[in-house]
Amino acid sequence: MINNSPDAPWAALAALARRFAERGWTPATAGNFSLRLEGERFLVTASGRDKGRLGEGDFLIVDRDGRILAGSGRPSAETALHLQVYRLRPEAGAVLHTHSPTQTVASRLFAGEGEIRLAGYELLKAISGIDTHTAELFLPVVANSQDMEEIAARVEPSLSAPVCVGYLIEGHGLYAWGRDPEEAARHLEALDFLIQCELDLRRLHR
Repeated sequence: MINNSPDAPWAALAALARRFAERGWTPATAGNFSLRLEGERFLVTASGRDKGRLGEGDFLIVDRDGRILAGSGRPSAETALHLQVYRLRPEAGAVLHTHSPTQTVASRLFAGEGEIRLAGYELLKAISGIDTHTAELFLPVVANSQDMEEIAARVEPSLSAPVCVGYLIEGHGLYAWGRDPEEAARHLEALDFLIQCELDLRRLHR
């Protein structure tokens, strides 16, 4: 049984999901969200659910191998990508995945370069580990696949970077994480804004 009290862990993820759904960042049933629990357990959204209307029954608890420990339904196939982040980034306590138009367009435009270089922006300081606008952040862009093991293999080298809080999947969307849901949301929103700035610069400099 998943805790259904108002302050249960799933409630924080559901609130964020509603926020992003209202912005149009989770069209149809796109996107997925997760949270690290105690004892190598992870709270994840069930597959195929409307992210603007998530309730207690729309979450599952899985172990580090993705096996269901509690809840009904099935976890998204992309749960494997969440678990990879938790395994390789021990500081990560929450992982958020959305499909905003900005994220999806940029993932196509920059796919050939394999990354987006973000530098000179004051908002870079919203990213944990960055304290100056003069810093550089390289946001990986990896090719999409229906095989999650392929995506995981493509992104794994980037996950060892000193400052790494997210990546884009081509034609898909953005993964971002943080120590808790609030930090993960801050990183997601900051990255979306910075990506939009890069798209605007590309358009203006044609």
